[in-house]
Amino acid sequence: MTDFDYLVDRYMDYLLIEKGLSTNTLESYGSDIARYIDFLKDNKIASIEEADTPAILKHLIDLRNNEVSGRSRARHLVTLRGFYRFLVSEKIIKRDPAKMIDLPKSGLKLPITLSYDDIQLMLQAPDEKKPRGMRDAAMLEILYAAGLRASELINIKLLNVNLEAGFVRVFGKGSKERVVPIGSYARDKVREYVDTARPLLLRTIKSEYLFVARAGKPMTRQGFWKLVKQYAKKAGLATRITPHSFRHSFASHLLEGGADLRSVQTMLGHVDISTTQIYTHVARDYLIETHKKFHPRS
Repeated sequence: MTDFDYLVDRYMDYLLIEKGLSTNTLESYGSDIARYIDFLKDNKIASIEEADTPAILKHLIDLRNNEVSGRSRARHLVTLRGFYRFLVSEKIIKRDPAKMIDLPKSGLKLPITLSYDDIQLMLQAPDEKKPRGMRDAAMLEILYAAGLRASELINIKLLNVNLEAGFVRVFGKGSKERVVPIGSYARDKVREYVDTARPLLLRTIKSEYLFVARAGKPMTRQGFWKLVKQYAKKAGLATRITPHSFRHSFASHLLEGGADLRSVQTMLGHVDISTTQIYTHVARDYLIETHKKFHPRS
């Protein structure tokens, strides 16, 4: 197990002796790294090798939640980039987890997330007395429950949903397949929609898609984006909300609730996972328990 303090001391010596940085700059770098190390320890990350890209992103989110300015968060990222480049150059670690995180010229811009109260307002916005409203309510619930992309949501087929087991199978970027748990709220809304509203929307038409629009075809991404915008306005939310806001909120709420980074990464599909790998490399029951324990609408 690598000692954090030893690594920080080595890096600070490098900055002082080889880079010749000023005392003020060294204090700034040291403060940023110390805060990051404290974050790793608080999150039970025992060595620098265990700290991956999601860990750095969660640290940046924590800084934002603690009202650290965008400029200061950008400085934190610059500091961590330098620290990790040093660790790679010294062959202490093999890969640089900070390399994949972009730093916009205007400063660090993190995804906009909604509070749980705002999410509730959005989920309650559709008029469920009407078939389309019932469909929209189910779409929003499963979007938040599984952290899906809009394209994944609209292309879900009826056979991809297992309401008894509480899973939805989706196909992400590059047609990569993954299985994501959904909680009881989403299951109930989808079951109600399938039993009641979907037959009314289809009438005599047959469709393989779960959420149907005209002539049994799936909704377009633009059409769903307009629906989200419409319900955000109805809910009285001023923030510019898109379908992706639900995905960001899904991840943030799980992480803030204490979910481990690897499970969230798996559920988001940021790691290439096939159906077989779901059952051989990731404990399905563990994912279910993680989702049930940490998702606010499980």
